[in-house]
Amino acid sequence: MYKEYLTVSNITGPLVIVEKITEVKYGELVEIETADGQLRRGSVLDISTERAVVQVFEGTSGLDVDKSRVRFLGRSQKLGVSEEIMGRIFDGSGNPKDKGPQIIPDKMLDINGSPINPQARDYPSEFIQTGISSIDGMNPLVRGQKLPLFSGSGLPHSRIAAQIARQAAVLGKEEKFAVVFGAMGITFEEANFFIEDFRNTGALERAVLFLNLANEPPIERIATPRLALTCAEYLAFELDMHVLVILVDYTFYAEALREISAARKEVPGRRGYPGYLYTDLASMYERAGRIKNKAGSITSIPILTMPEDDKTHPIADLTGYITEGQIMLSRELHRKGIYPPIDVLPSLSRLKDKGIGEGKTREDHADVLNQLFACYARGKEARELALILGEAALSEVDKLFLTFADRYENEFVRQGEFEARSIIDTLDMGWDLLRTIPRAELKRIRPEFMDKYYPESQ
Repeated sequence: MYKEYLTVSNITGPLVIVEKITEVKYGELVEIETADGQLRRGSVLDISTERAVVQVFEGTSGLDVDKSRVRFLGRSQKLGVSEEIMGRIFDGSGNPKDKGPQIIPDKMLDINGSPINPQARDYPSEFIQTGISSIDGMNPLVRGQKLPLFSGSGLPHSRIAAQIARQAAVLGKEEKFAVVFGAMGITFEEANFFIEDFRNTGALERAVLFLNLANEPPIERIATPRLALTCAEYLAFELDMHVLVILVDYTFYAEALREISAARKEVPGRRGYPGYLYTDLASMYERAGRIKNKAGSITSIPILTMPEDDKTHPIADLTGYITEGQIMLSRELHRKGIYPPIDVLPSLSRLKDKGIGEGKTREDHADVLNQLFACYARGKEARELALILGEAALSEVDKLFLTFADRYENEFVRQGEFEARSIIDTLDMGWDLLRTIPRAELKRIRPEFMDKYYPESQ
């Protein structure tokens, strides 16, 4: 039984303040009836002894302080889930967006969920092949990992996200694999790109999409990632599927959080973001992982655009503390026309050593990875030196490394948007590049692998 109030005292931005309330709970769903009988939805954001702050999903434009009726429904926002959820597209509130029927739920799950208990976590250890060499070869993704993609305005993170969603697979095992894709604050053009890409490539059959558009209420951006993660938890831990969650763009999510925080007149933290931004992000990032004695898993790739390409910006900075590494996109490579413009030097996958090697990828993977990284770093140093002193000032070995860096970017990093490379193809391509460097300079590869993949005759 719901409780109805006519005691609205103030309307500020997306917030409605209701006085003289009793037994109202944090997160409780709310219906607001306007003077002309229209209904708007919201949830309780804050409560005190006799006052509740309600965030309105559809915005407060047109609401009347004296004539608005507020009903507290006694339940929190839930997502109805069943096996029929696969292949469907929803909006930022969890309503079907694909003109399909409503889901007949097997379960109603609270979207707020909770982070996985560290004691119950199982350690990530299985390689996920994305088909992108600069990720698989250099910063491998491991099942149960949280590996964010740090991008910038105008860089092709949306195309990379769609490519990963299309191509991601677990090697050597026929297991149920699904992709949950959540988009926050994207344009209609981007939403249409994702929908068409998923449909045309057949990826939609194993995917669930939650799309919140830029012209939709900012308050929905707060719910969208939670809906996606709740769906992923159901697929992973109820249906024993291995789920890849891709969420784009967390910058828009944090800005929505800042807008609501400002409307609540909270004391701002760094750059105006609320002081609890770290806790809020962690409560979502930590919902990914593996649970002991559960067959399924959730692997997360959160994507965020760094304002002004600043990796010290609070959103990127805090994300780096919580997650297990980062994939960095490079504006310099993008200007050269290289896709995907992944800059491997500042990128890092902290769990890479756990998911590679014999029986997982190939026995030489770790050595090849380290040697490619070292050679590319030296090649970039030689390139900078050549810009200052001229190429004639370089030694013959430095010139080899300079050529290596150019080939590495144009052959290893560069690949087609619809080109899926196996990890074996990626490693073979790495050896092809390394064979242009004298054996004596390759100091990070064990002799047995050198003998096998770089014979003395070469």
